[in-house]
Amino acid sequence: MIHGTFGSQTFNEALVILGAAGLVIPAFARFRISPIIGFILVGLLVGPFGLGRFVSAYPALAHVTISRESAITAFAELGIVMLLFSIGLELSFKRLWSMRKFVFGIGAAELLGSATLIGGGMLLLGSSLYAAIGLGLALSLSSTALVMPIAGTHSAVGKSAFGMLLFEDLALVPIVFALGAMAPNVADDGWENLATVLLTGGLAVLALLIGGRFMLPRLFAQAARAKRPEVFLAASLLVVMVSSLLTTAAGLSPIVGALVAGILIAETDYHGQVEGMTEPFKGLALGVFLITVGMAIDPVALVAQWDGLLLAITGVVLAKVAVTSLLLRLAGARRGVALETGILMGSPSETTLIVLASAVTANLISPGTAAFWQMATAIGLTLTPILAKFGHRMARRVERDALEPDSTDTDDDARAAIILGFGRVGRTVADLLRVHEVPYVAVENDIDIVAQARAEGYTVQFGDVSRPDTLDRLRLGRAQALIITMDDPVLAMRVTNRVRGWLDDLPIIVRARDTTHAAQLYRAGASDAVPETLESSLHLAETALVDLGLPMGPVIASVHQKREDLQNEIKAAAELDVAPRLRSRRLGEANGPA
Repeated sequence: MIHGTFGSQTFNEALVILGAAGLVIPAFARFRISPIIGFILVGLLVGPFGLGRFVSAYPALAHVTISRESAITAFAELGIVMLLFSIGLELSFKRLWSMRKFVFGIGAAELLGSATLIGGGMLLLGSSLYAAIGLGLALSLSSTALVMPIAGTHSAVGKSAFGMLLFEDLALVPIVFALGAMAPNVADDGWENLATVLLTGGLAVLALLIGGRFMLPRLFAQAARAKRPEVFLAASLLVVMVSSLLTTAAGLSPIVGALVAGILIAETDYHGQVEGMTEPFKGLALGVFLITVGMAIDPVALVAQWDGLLLAITGVVLAKVAVTSLLLRLAGARRGVALETGILMGSPSETTLIVLASAVTANLISPGTAAFWQMATAIGLTLTPILAKFGHRMARRVERDALEPDSTDTDDDARAAIILGFGRVGRTVADLLRVHEVPYVAVENDIDIVAQARAEGYTVQFGDVSRPDTLDRLRLGRAQALIITMDDPVLAMRVTNRVRGWLDDLPIIVRARDTTHAAQLYRAGASDAVPETLESSLHLAETALVDLGLPMGPVIASVHQKREDLQNEIKAAAELDVAPRLRSRRLGEANGPA
């Protein structure tokens, strides 16, 4: 009986989940659409409100649908736990301390400010005070599970969002207990229970921090000595599960324990290995969570209440965008970063569903009201990737408007070298030009890179060189040289061809991806094309030969000869009978004697 039940239901559900992971991710990636939307749509399609609605009429559908949402809820919760664990692996105590202003300052202000604004709107619409408080707190939360994979933790937007999301995750349990304490049928000791949970939870986290410092290095050292990947993986999952269970037993959320476990492992020498081994579990479990979100969407109810849902989602998003953006601007964030972060965090969270359920249990809101906002939350989660793209475009527009007045701010008397692209290669080129006091102007289309580079003293302007008007403003006719460092072979070819059609005598030095690309660039009119794979391999060979004990002189001579041979092969492939005619005019010659 058990075997039959397992085979008929559990295997079908596993087949749907694994099929979604195997088909949705590559299919949506092919069309450059976030797989987040794909998983939610799969949940909508195969859930009880999708094809599952017709199982009684068409029994065969039972093999491709998930009728028991509770069967995969545990996997969805595991996905959130693994996500917070992976985020903790990217942190350290030093970095976490540096983020204290965002976590306990802006994070607290964002949560309370959004809850106040949303709750005030609910009061104006006729809700009771306690219902407004419950809905305000629930809808002010943002989705860690969706925001962090989109924004990361290293960009300006990601750092700002993560600090606020971390506070929200820490505040989840106090919010739930506070709602319970406000329940009409709860005794006066509700607030005392809340204080007890906070104290117990704090002691549990302290125990994890102290015990982990001593135990984790020894545990992973033993796992590493075993030299078996399954032992290392088991040790990693054991740490996550024990930490989550400990914080759960103390009354806190399991995600707090997972985050602490990740931070502790980040302080060891094994964090890279742990991160790589647990990454597949996080992605799959997060996909299961998103499927459960889609399963909660009822298309019939959506059509019947589309106008109310549209107004509700729009109001919540606008309120959170306004509060978050304003706080970040007051904290000194750039306008684009503040706006993009606010829009990204505008939709409700998966934890909103937990708070709504708690508010219903406490009799603060009715089940019908909770069902409406649960539907709005599921739709809001679906819109998060769309909001992210919209916010990024709006931020670029805002930052571009702020930076474009400086875009033609060049010295007319100085013949500058123009650098297109300011990534790691462009920055290195700029550093060397500064050493030799050669004037330059760099152009970059990433707002964050431009702002950071300007703050560090580089001469960088915002611009999209794929647009002809941007190239026009650079006054290339007065430039000493054009140095193209972008990691975009097609755009590099297009720019080289276009500029060479305008200017016959301008040196154009281009970063090439490989020797084939270099030959194409020569045909397009480049003066010099430097394949990054060629130069890195030559440098690697030179270093290896010297370390093997060969004399430096012959090694350098052989490397130079190899470089010359390969350059001749490239020029032959480019169908150039002689060396490019522009090689004679060097940057130093154009600049005059020192």
